[in-house]
Amino acid sequence: MNYERKVDVMDSLAGSAQDYYDEADSRRKRTRLIVALVLIALALAATYYAFTSIKGGAADSAAAGGEGAASIPNVTVVIPGRQSVQAVISANGAIAARREMPVGVAGEGGQVVSVLVEPGQWVGAGQTLAVIDRSVQAQQAASLAASIRVAQADASLAQAELARAEALVSRGFISKADMDRKRATRDAANARVRVAQAQYAEAQARNNRLNIVAPAAGLVLTRAVEPGQIVGAGSGVLFRMAKGGEMEMLAQMAEADLPRVPVGTRATVTPVGSNLQIAGQVWQQSPVINPETRQGLVRIAVPYSPAMRPGGFADAQLVSGSAEAPLLPESAVQSGVGGNFVLIVDDKNVIQRRPVKVGTITDDGVAIASGLTGTERVVVLAGAFLNAGDKVKPVVQKSSR
Repeated sequence: MNYERKVDVMDSLAGSAQDYYDEADSRRKRTRLIVALVLIALALAATYYAFTSIKGGAADSAAAGGEGAASIPNVTVVIPGRQSVQAVISANGAIAARREMPVGVAGEGGQVVSVLVEPGQWVGAGQTLAVIDRSVQAQQAASLAASIRVAQADASLAQAELARAEALVSRGFISKADMDRKRATRDAANARVRVAQAQYAEAQARNNRLNIVAPAAGLVLTRAVEPGQIVGAGSGVLFRMAKGGEMEMLAQMAEADLPRVPVGTRATVTPVGSNLQIAGQVWQQSPVINPETRQGLVRIAVPYSPAMRPGGFADAQLVSGSAEAPLLPESAVQSGVGGNFVLIVDDKNVIQRRPVKVGTITDDGVAIASGLTGTERVVVLAGAFLNAGDKVKPVVQKSSR
């Protein structure tokens, strides 16, 4: 009896546990179902919202002026017109003395006693540059000076004898033949005086030529002599001078540009390594063209400046007149495989590519030699981000003057 009751109790407990687990599993399934239904509802709501937003945006775009109107960019353009632009030709070349004077030994030469000037020093015409030893020549000159005095004494004696003979000839003590001989003696003595004076003057002139002097006023460029050096007629150039300190630039120019820069053309010369701008003028054109380089030489005269050193290099800008041409900012001109070009906006506000030839480049902009009439609407900025055929909204900018 007791055993059966225990069995019934155990069965009852087992049944209760099974019911508990079944009920828990049912709750989990209901929870999963509810979560899935909530996610589906959220997805449907999001899809509906996105669809209605796209539809409303399209409607707003259509109402604002047609599909894609909001994406058309604003582009700054300029109408350049035609302005007076100076035609400037660029050239480069070496700097040289306009009139270089090589100075060497003019006399017989000798040993250099002292050198009185240095390169970069200004000297006057006839100023002594170097002194040559003249001790031997000075003694020779002194000897010739003494011979003059001897000849003068002989001439005085001959003149006195002739005077005494003339006093006696009237008395018959002196014959006519003797008188002729005394006159001849007197004339010969006077001639010897003149010969001695000429020899002395020649010696003085040679001695004066011993020193090396400046042939004209100017600037000493180089010095190739030192004290103690023996110099002579074969010593070559001892000093180089620039006459008056005047300089010039030897500009190399293309054959086609030479007719555009006649004598008198204004130029601005800038030595390499310097920001100095020196005003000059073309004073000579080479009459020949280099057959290898097809270039000619233009000589530009410039005043003295410490920055102008012969042998150096310089750039030149030559103004060869003026012409009417469109003037654009540098940002408006682009370069490509086919050369330079600009972007213009046509009557339908569509970008068009226009090839151009660039002329003079100035501080105010780039002159267009050909390709534009000046009435076009030219894109100023953002040209690199635009392509031919793009539609834009042009905003006209006032042309710079």
